[in-house]
Amino acid sequence: MRLLRLTGSMADFHARPIPADLAEPEAWLFEPDHRGLVLGSAQQEATADAAATAAAGVEVVRRRSGGGAVYVDPDRCVWLDVVLPKHDPRWSDDVREATYWLGEAWQRALRRVGLETDLYRGGLEQTPWGRLVCFAALGPGEVVIGARKVVGISQRRTREGARFQCIAYDDWDPRDVLDLVHLSDAERDAAAADLTGRAAGVGARLAEVREAIAAELLDR
Repeated sequence: MRLLRLTGSMADFHARPIPADLAEPEAWLFEPDHRGLVLGSAQQEATADAAATAAAGVEVVRRRSGGGAVYVDPDRCVWLDVVLPKHDPRWSDDVREATYWLGEAWQRALRRVGLETDLYRGGLEQTPWGRLVCFAALGPGEVVIGARKVVGISQRRTREGARFQCIAYDDWDPRDVLDLVHLSDAERDAAAADLTGRAAGVGARLAEVREAIAAELLDR
């Protein structure tokens, strides 16, 4: 697998197409140049609170893979995309099973830094806040500690292949997202109370985690 280390604009990064005639899989380790709120492909622009994001200096961008919104801070997360051509042996026509190999790679990477995890193999969870916030619900192939999501994975599939988008945090604080989206004060408080225990971070080892997942993918 070819590893690319990318930096720069989140808008430019999410606009990158799945390369046509890709000879081998590519892993894109991305470090954005600023903080952002990344909406899922099915979310409307109005999901973001324009006043709140402007006041916080947070750019709002949209990714082409599904799921809820994610908060991105280059100092507090690891963002990884993997592009897999259809001819790769890891390819699966089953959308649910297609992410398992990548979740397992994350498990091995996290084990390298001392974290034992499990792989979620169920269907997409339907939760009260799952359509709004990515880490409010579990999807196939995602990595958990106990029942708490620690690596989120979404995917976009085209005729060329699939683009898997992954994120892990140092610490999970639902307010990072909730303070940037349109909600009433009562809804925000209710969501924060419900989501506090839904996810977990990897701790103050983001640099180690970044290098561990890079090594794990290059080893395969």
